[in-house]
Amino acid sequence: MITVTRSGQTDNTSVVRYFTSDGTATQRSDYTFAAGTLTFRPGETQKQIPLLISDDAYAEAMETMNITLLNARGASLGSPSTTTLQILDNDSGDGSANPIDDPSTLVGEHYHDFLNRQSDTSGQNFWTQQIASCGNDQQCIEQKRINVSAAFYLSIEFQETGYLVERIYKSAFGDANGLSTFNGAHQMAAPIVRLEEFLADTQEIAQDVVVLQPGWEDKIEANKRAFVAEFVQRDRFAAAFPSNLTPAEFVDKLNTNAGNPLSPSERDQLVSDLANGARTRGEVLRAVAEDPDLNKAEFNRAFVLMQYFGYLRRNPDSAPDSDYTGFDFWLTKLNGFNGDFIKAEMVKAFLSSSEYRERFQGGASRGNPSRANAMMSMPLVRGALAESLWYTLPISLVRNAGG
Repeated sequence: MITVTRSGQTDNTSVVRYFTSDGTATQRSDYTFAAGTLTFRPGETQKQIPLLISDDAYAEAMETMNITLLNARGASLGSPSTTTLQILDNDSGDGSANPIDDPSTLVGEHYHDFLNRQSDTSGQNFWTQQIASCGNDQQCIEQKRINVSAAFYLSIEFQETGYLVERIYKSAFGDANGLSTFNGAHQMAAPIVRLEEFLADTQEIAQDVVVLQPGWEDKIEANKRAFVAEFVQRDRFAAAFPSNLTPAEFVDKLNTNAGNPLSPSERDQLVSDLANGARTRGEVLRAVAEDPDLNKAEFNRAFVLMQYFGYLRRNPDSAPDSDYTGFDFWLTKLNGFNGDFIKAEMVKAFLSSSEYRERFQGGASRGNPSRANAMMSMPLVRGALAESLWYTLPISLVRNAGG
């Protein structure tokens, strides 16, 4: 945990954004990218930022990462607003075994990669035992690893956070235009959300949420409401949906971007709600994104996308790929098996891929085939506001963890 301290006047509410970035450590194999918002209520002077460290088998000595505060509201940023954190390795030499082969490590890393949080004890024990119960039966172990891995995408927690973010971006901005050479060169509609946007926004909705713990439903509902209210105020959304659009134009554009999931009556109701003030723009966007028909239609495409975001921690068209050919292949295969990821062997392929496994052990590039500093380009880091208070960060974090 990193502690952020507010000093000076503390009788008002103030807000500050934060994000992590690479130093010599990378978000792909050393730590989990983190971004979010800290809200200080009147009288509050400290907030904590959770940081997740990955365990690999590379001997890398001390590595560094950065954390930056920005976009303060009701506050001014103290010094330093960016600080360097130190990660101390727990490996004296490169390990011969891949940590991800250990059931407990695999499960813990899935909490990091798919749910963006540290595992809770009951969940960690439950999913680990699913694999450990196989004993030395390798066929059983392989199948359980696949099932446990897929369960994180299928979980309520991910469906209500990460998958919702993917559908919000589709509803707001439609599809990206990608190139594929699978079965011949052609253009294809690809998911428009990018990894850096996805991680930051998913963490906003998932903040302090642990499904099945007391009050989780109220917390995630509050997070969703706050997120969509902020999302429609962003420059990108405002440019796509100018304020002079009529309620009908606004709803119809969202519906078109989303692939027309709304029935005529659903469409008309949203137009009416927006026109008479029963719903805000953000609430209408959320209603389209949560439409059951969109949920069903987008499910397989998002499942494939999360193989890249979760296991490989990159966009489908990023190195070593240069286009959407691989994405197109897996989506075609998954659709061909009606969404059956076991018959399609999709999860199995990503789990056993050298690109995934080399995040943790055995790769000539030592887990970092391409640095993840593209995180620095995301809209979150643009600009900062200064008003009346101060924030400070400790100079460094020392964590005994793998590379």
